Amino acid sequence: MTLQTNWTLPEIAALRDRYYAASQRKFVPSREPMVFRKGQMQYLWDEAGRKYTDLLGMNVCISVGHSHPKVVGAAMAQAQELTHCTTMFYHPVPAHFAQELAALMPKGPKGDIEWVVHFTNSGSEAIDLAMIMARGYTGNLDLLALRTAYHGPTSAAQSVTGIAGWRHPGMPGNVAFVPDPNQYRGIFGQGAGAAPYLDEIERVIGSATTGRIAGILVESVQGYGGIIEMPKGYMSGAAERVRAAGGLYIADEVQSGFGRTGDHMWGFEADGVIPDIVVMAKGISNGFPLGAVVARREIAEPMAERFMFHTYGANPTSCAAGRAVLEVIAEDRLQQNARTVGDALLERLRELHQKYQGIGDVRGRGLMLAIEMVRDRKTKEPDPDLTAEVFEAAREAGLILSKSGPYRSCLRMVPPLCLSLEDVDRVAEGLDRAFDRATRR
Repeated sequence: MTLQTNWTLPEIAALRDRYYAASQRKFVPSREPMVFRKGQMQYLWDEAGRKYTDLLGMNVCISVGHSHPKVVGAAMAQAQELTHCTTMFYHPVPAHFAQELAALMPKGPKGDIEWVVHFTNSGSEAIDLAMIMARGYTGNLDLLALRTAYHGPTSAAQSVTGIAGWRHPGMPGNVAFVPDPNQYRGIFGQGAGAAPYLDEIERVIGSATTGRIAGILVESVQGYGGIIEMPKGYMSGAAERVRAAGGLYIADEVQSGFGRTGDHMWGFEADGVIPDIVVMAKGISNGFPLGAVVARREIAEPMAERFMFHTYGANPTSCAAGRAVLEVIAEDRLQQNARTVGDALLERLRELHQKYQGIGDVRGRGLMLAIEMVRDRKTKEPDPDLTAEVFEAAREAGLILSKSGPYRSCLRMVPPLCLSLEDVDRVAEGLDRAFDRATRR
């Protein structure tokens, strides 16, 4: 059976306008709508056959490449046998995948940390579960989050999201926000390091909570916040201060995990911290819907006292894709590739920084990079207008990016980890043309 599908842009636009809810109709990043018909590794093709380099990874979901044959093959093989099986019944594929994920977690100085996995349908649900788990284990309600954090669109995940534009009215409470340790535009000035922000954690615990907290959620590298890397000592220092107040350290690796930062499999490893709970999704299965909470066994055990179930969590087709992702990352040395290619691309971005005054900062690690636009380098006033113009010009140059940051003044680059050194020249030249065109308008 072949499903009838009209690939003409006017027809697709009409269907969206008629049948999509406003919340989905509005969320279109570019001025002119785009229709993608095909993807292969780091490239996309629109309905007219034009080729693009995907620097967005379909919102960080495509980790090892669009339509990677090993991932597609693993998913197809499983779907042809059994498409779905809930966790009420046993199936070996999710069980093996849980074992493989647990093996990637740090074992601690004594090698005695046991990790267990709870699969969810998405990253947002995984965040919700991590919050429930932390509150249930500690017996405390108050949570800490960063002011420019983004953790998802569900009501609980929104409650720990600090960016106003991503929050809706009436979100749950018992959350206190701490300043993000942004080394470019943080409240303590450029390059202030971790120390003053760690002092703020202690201050917020003492003034905005009961003094006993459930934990803190930290993106090891903030994604929608504009690719904000945690400075040395911040994650480990935050864990110490939170644990002293009875809480847990929750690492959000939804965007920064699975080798994306290049140096490590997980972003938190850059600071030597061992989390209590790790949240992962997006690149976990290369676009197949899946999320996971990986927690220390003793923290997860009390969850068995009450009902907790995710219908599509541990879906064997998605888990088969996830197992293939881990194999491809290892076999194709994609973590190492992220470091090599990311370093090369960052160097080219620095050249653009020298050339265009509208660029305030370039930053990132591995294949998790950003360009931040400003109206004035001294005042660091954000320039969302220039960001939008460069974004549109980059699309015309065949580059797919995203606008991010609390002021929508950053271009975020999170491509598939298979981006090559040969792509770096094309990307840099395309961005150069985009900046030149945008600054001439």
